[in-house]
Amino acid sequence: MSPVRQHLHVSDQTPLLHLDCLSHIYSDGTVGAHELCFKVFEKEIVSVCGPNGAGKSTLLEHLNGMLLPTDGEIMLNGEKISKKNLEKLRKAVGLVFQDADSQLIAPTVIDDVMFGPINNGMRPPEAREVAEWALSMVGFAEKNRIPHYLSGGEKRLVAIAGIIAMKPKIVAVDEPTSDLDPVNAERIENLLKKLRDELGLSVVISTHEMNLAAKISDRIYILKKGSVLAEGDPRDLFYDDALLKEASLKPPHVVSVYRSLVKERILEDGFKPVTEEELLSLLKERRKEEFYVKV
Repeated sequence: MSPVRQHLHVSDQTPLLHLDCLSHIYSDGTVGAHELCFKVFEKEIVSVCGPNGAGKSTLLEHLNGMLLPTDGEIMLNGEKISKKNLEKLRKAVGLVFQDADSQLIAPTVIDDVMFGPINNGMRPPEAREVAEWALSMVGFAEKNRIPHYLSGGEKRLVAIAGIIAMKPKIVAVDEPTSDLDPVNAERIENLLKKLRDELGLSVVISTHEMNLAAKISDRIYILKKGSVLAEGDPRDLFYDDALLKEASLKPPHVVSVYRSLVKERILEDGFKPVTEEELLSLLKERRKEEFYVKV
């Protein structure tokens, strides 16, 4: 395995969470992760990218203590996590599984979102108030519906509401837009940004959807076979062809379109966009330049 390519100098501040997993070995002897160094800072969205089998879910399960390193450590606000204080980590990091059905266990939506706060010792009236707030944050008003009959996108919204009702510092979401139609996928994308921008939470997502990662991420980790292959700014990593090829990933659509426009000399090779808004801004600037030349 080649050394980690760190394109970005991350903040000098103490990470909110630091996972240094030298190895994680499952009970059957399978190595699920190795040389896995991962940091989360306050109020950022971090995407963990890689194809199926890269170790994304294994990483997320370490973040809230579902798994612990066989060799290594997890630090939360500079404090080492062990089995004795594992509850601190689980309160700080809420994990939303890819299969939302596995998290929805109560007879109604409101009961489901109240479950976590009540389990943490909150009185039912207070838990209901917090649950209603959480549902309003994710934009889901039908609190008396039966979770089993919700659509895939609705189930994911309710699962996220159940997590934020417990007031974590970090929300980790496994494949947040998998199997969702474009409308519901966009709804989830906007919600993840809202968690960062309005609630001040840190968000970690695992995904093989490069378009999603490009749209919402402050930082990117690329995994391969249970190890970190690269870490850095989306603008650097998504234009590194050799890196993406090694990781069996393709660049976001915006990157491919931009390169085509440069090849056709419609745009000059310079600022490298990773979102549609950035690409559109470049095209508008180009149009202005052509207008002034004609005048």
